[in-house]
Amino acid sequence: MKLSLPYGRTGLELELPDPVAVIRGAEEAALADPAGAIAASLDDPIDSPPLRALVKPGDRVVIVHSDITRATPNALALPPLLGELAAAGVPDAHITLLNATGMHRAQTDGELRAMLGNDIASRYRTVQHDARDAAMLVRAGKTASGNELFVNRAWMDADFRIATGFIEPHFFAGFSGGPKAVLPGIAGGSSILYNHRPVNIDHPGATWGVTDGNPVWEEMAEAARMARVDFLLNVTLDPKKRITGVFAGHPETAHRSGCAHVRTHAMAAVDAPFDIVISSNSGYPLDQNLYQAVKGMSAAAQITAYGGSIIMAAACEEGLPAGSCYDRLISRFSDPESFLRALEGGLVSEAEQWQVQVQAKILFKNEVFLYSDGLAPAEVERAMMRPCADIRSTLGELLGRYGRRARVAVLPDGPQCIPYVK
Repeated sequence: MKLSLPYGRTGLELELPDPVAVIRGAEEAALADPAGAIAASLDDPIDSPPLRALVKPGDRVVIVHSDITRATPNALALPPLLGELAAAGVPDAHITLLNATGMHRAQTDGELRAMLGNDIASRYRTVQHDARDAAMLVRAGKTASGNELFVNRAWMDADFRIATGFIEPHFFAGFSGGPKAVLPGIAGGSSILYNHRPVNIDHPGATWGVTDGNPVWEEMAEAARMARVDFLLNVTLDPKKRITGVFAGHPETAHRSGCAHVRTHAMAAVDAPFDIVISSNSGYPLDQNLYQAVKGMSAAAQITAYGGSIIMAAACEEGLPAGSCYDRLISRFSDPESFLRALEGGLVSEAEQWQVQVQAKILFKNEVFLYSDGLAPAEVERAMMRPCADIRSTLGELLGRYGRRARVAVLPDGPQCIPYVK
């Protein structure tokens, strides 16, 4: 069987022995005129008046957009939005584009221009959120669970606030998009740490495709209400990152509509677990580093039998990335058990521990082999995984271990298609 995996910026061609189950979501057509569909959704939004009827002339408007780790087509989605604001009488000088980095790194000028388009990046004020900069934050209140919510000052100072992004399944927030633009997108580091604390990540409801009863998502939704999102523009994408749906309007009902759409198209049932699962991390930009590639591992782990193996393909052009909190955490522990014991004992409390927590739980259950051009074998081993120089050869070795009747599956689209056992 010949198969192409999204991998880095180029893709990865595979030839695998039969039988292999290829698991994809339901087919979905890309929109023929996505810019037109966005414009129409702003004129006739979900559970909301049209955008231009909500904004007053002269309002100071802040638009939150996704950072470089997300495939959100900002350069396509923003022009219709900015056009509506201009038609409503909002001058360019009153508009701020706020990069929702969460606790990720800031973008370079070149990356920002690639994300937004040269004209937009030059024409409008751009701000990159820094969750660690107290001067950039203002207190927005306290959530029901006791989270002191700090949010970007530029956002809180605005007269009108718009959140953008794209919706896909998320491994502990249920779905991306919607309230994630605020928490973690433009929240303070302490607020993000509290929301992503171990007890929340460990909750059975904190998983793919679940929002109600998910403590992570429910606090995100509460935070978005406290920080007052006035209007939402979210899109859905196919595996080729083309827009398949537009969900604009009321911040909560528009997001729920988008989640329902994604749940129908991006989740796939299987009859029984597999011994071996091969997964991508959806290619660039999501597979830029190993930190993000935990998502593809988590997707595969949903249908990998206890004691089974995962073969993960992620380019990791930025490495772990080196020097990140994730890198430092991974380097402190030699096995998943020791990390989980330290977490339970309260010995770990820092940024990106949630990613290591999810990874450790996967590694406790499954062996993970990593195929990556961006990481040296020693780095892969330091991350408690096994280096894979050739996917077909590794698969052959595993078939020798599990037997020729082993069940094998491939998730070509990685975390964009979430499988589950019926």
